[in-house]
Amino acid sequence: MKYLDEFRDNKLAEYLLDEISKTVTRDWRIMEICGGQTHAIVQYGIDKLLPEEIQLIHGPGCPVCVTPLGIVDQAIEIAQQSQVIFMSFGDMLRVPGSRFDLLNARSLGADVRFVYSPLEALNIARDNPEKQVVFFAIGFETTAPANAMAIKQASIENLNNFTVLTSQRLVPPAIDAILSLPDCQINGFLAAGHVCSIMGYWQYESLAQKFHIPFVPTGFEPVDLLQGILMLIKQLEAGKYGVKNQYKRWVTRNGNMAAQQIMQEVFTVVDAEWRGIGIIASSGLGVREAFQQFDASFTFKPKAAKPVESNLCISGDVLRGMAKPTQCPAFGCECTPAHPLGATMVSSEGACAAYYKYHRLVSEPAKAI
Repeated sequence: MKYLDEFRDNKLAEYLLDEISKTVTRDWRIMEICGGQTHAIVQYGIDKLLPEEIQLIHGPGCPVCVTPLGIVDQAIEIAQQSQVIFMSFGDMLRVPGSRFDLLNARSLGADVRFVYSPLEALNIARDNPEKQVVFFAIGFETTAPANAMAIKQASIENLNNFTVLTSQRLVPPAIDAILSLPDCQINGFLAAGHVCSIMGYWQYESLAQKFHIPFVPTGFEPVDLLQGILMLIKQLEAGKYGVKNQYKRWVTRNGNMAAQQIMQEVFTVVDAEWRGIGIIASSGLGVREAFQQFDASFTFKPKAAKPVESNLCISGDVLRGMAKPTQCPAFGCECTPAHPLGATMVSSEGACAAYYKYHRLVSEPAKAI
């Protein structure tokens, strides 16, 4: 546990908090762009330990949360076909569609299964040649290489009973969209360390120059997050904006070139919808025409009906960083992990799930976002 404990060291955390307190002189709003970071912040009470001048804002950092309701409905439609074995990561099975979720579809007779890897879905396709195996490929840049590899391997094997329903999203265009909002008041970003381990951080350099705000790719442990916040505050207080890398043990400027290569071979950049935000230009990955036979949206042609969101849930505002979970009138009442109204409560990385799990159940007199 040595290499984990050192990033949860109390004395080091106290030192970093002291340095932050000594450095900050004015109000700053910082957004973390990863659901894993949000959970760590809430679990360890980091937002409560920081000086009152610093407000942490939770961004659209969970791919389950930003998967559009319409795609969830398409997944359910495909899953209910008799010849289909439908597979996805566990959280997606509980995301509500317009009528019900994938687990409800399973209770009605659909063959819906959860897996830990798209390669498991490939194995099931090999073992069940009489069935159509569909994998629901969601995620940011972290899951895209493995999902692309599954499609590439299916192509190599000519595995014609394997397809992928994709909802892959790219983080930098979403940050650009948030910062372009007329009422955006974010001063700095903690970038997601796992995304940057794949893609590097060179893309954030142009965002820093465009919006005059600093970025820090950051890890997921308390010491990582506190050090990342300190690195941001030092830049902000000095009037500087650039990219400083806190997560050097995993992240380089250029990232994992082999992973990027397989992504570029199988996927193409497309405009994409983000739940709660809308269409963001060049923010998604679609299957290239050369691999079209493995694209479930091409093979099954599911309906594109206009879904209806809950009128109680404000998960869209939460995803844009415009509200905290406890500001939602349904939070902890009509909306709970057992009966979620929105994806921010369903996902294990959603901000609402974090607040509920770690007993942030009461709205607090927070600084204005």
